[in-house]
Amino acid sequence: MSNIIKGPSTRELMAQMAAEADQLSIRDRRDFLRKGIAAVGGMAATTMAGGAIAKEVNTANLPPNEPAWGKQLGHGVVENPYGHPSEYEKHVVRRTVPWLTADSIASISMTPLQDLKGIITPNGLVFERYHGGVPQIPMEEHRLIIHGLVERPIIFTMEDLMRFPSVSQIKFIECPANGGMEWKGAQMEALQFTHGMLSCCEWTGVPLKVLLEEAGVKPEGKWILAEGADGSHMSRSIPLEKALEDTLVVYAQNGERLRPEQGYPLRLLNPGWEGNTSIKWLRRLEVGDKPWYHREETSKYTDLMPDGRARKFTFVQETNSVITSPCPENPIVKSGFLEIEGIAWSGRGRIKQVDISFDGGVSWVPANLKGLVLDKALTRFSLVTKWDGQPWLLQSRAIDETGYVQPTLKQLRDVRGGNSIYHKNSIHTWKVAPNGGITNVQIT
Repeated sequence: MSNIIKGPSTRELMAQMAAEADQLSIRDRRDFLRKGIAAVGGMAATTMAGGAIAKEVNTANLPPNEPAWGKQLGHGVVENPYGHPSEYEKHVVRRTVPWLTADSIASISMTPLQDLKGIITPNGLVFERYHGGVPQIPMEEHRLIIHGLVERPIIFTMEDLMRFPSVSQIKFIECPANGGMEWKGAQMEALQFTHGMLSCCEWTGVPLKVLLEEAGVKPEGKWILAEGADGSHMSRSIPLEKALEDTLVVYAQNGERLRPEQGYPLRLLNPGWEGNTSIKWLRRLEVGDKPWYHREETSKYTDLMPDGRARKFTFVQETNSVITSPCPENPIVKSGFLEIEGIAWSGRGRIKQVDISFDGGVSWVPANLKGLVLDKALTRFSLVTKWDGQPWLLQSRAIDETGYVQPTLKQLRDVRGGNSIYHKNSIHTWKVAPNGGITNVQIT
């Protein structure tokens, strides 16, 4: 492996750094906070390490002064009946790449992973993918049809569906093209654009298995065609085994009804599988004895192999991970104590382990898994260390409970070639410069 910038390379060194950070006394921590306040106490904006610009600060609002907002009344209740984020967080939004698609009605926006905490993606930040724009569907007029190789074809109203006992599950959803712009080389200088076709929510609805039992699937029924009610009538073939395992018919997300851009009033959710199989605005489920070959089913979502053949029905989203801090949007702003954070996920099950490398994969240090570790959900990881201006080639590597290890880019290309745009789950590299700036690079 060439052009490797050496960084910490042994577990002993990292353990020592973590121990030193843990031994900071309360006085040390208070001194650190005081110095931090002093550093941003000026009125003028200043340039920090990595090129980040500190926002202007009004020193009249800093201790020991009483800030202006403590001397006046704020607005009352229900001034904003639904509520909205703080105006100081208005930069945390979905973003798109203008040149990615020809028209916004058949385009995608990305989740700002670099700004999120925990594993739940707020509804207003969940990535979007459309094939015919967002339909506005009255719930009272929406119907779900189950027909084909069934004993009792059924048409459900939304009221019918919500009479069934509901389940709620936290699962990630990911576009199979997530990272696809990076297959042939590093080109996107933002985490939001390299990995932002990914979100994780609590989904509420009815197991599809329950509805199929109501309809009575005939013995020859092996596949289901799921079709949406949008202008494109987006549809996907789904094996009956998956439908009976963990597929949900969803009408709520993170405690509220689905938003229109996420499929209101009804969508499918296939946990751990390509996001395109989780059909939004779900209107029809047809049971058949074989998959349907039409529209995009055999072309758009296939993987071109080096020998010219194409993989199809590559449903599972493979084990993946990425470091979210530091990243291009979150450079290192000062030397010293540093917590490296990131997210890992696998469509195959739970995340078992995440390792971090500072030298481009030459050596690895185990990270800590933080908070909930759930099946087919985002998992947070972190590692406490110190940074004193040394250059790093920063990577994370996830391993799931089946033993699958996230591959290097070379390993992935050796098997799959370089002509695909789907299922790029290789180890990602951030280059940390001596000034704390972060750039997207690839190690081959």
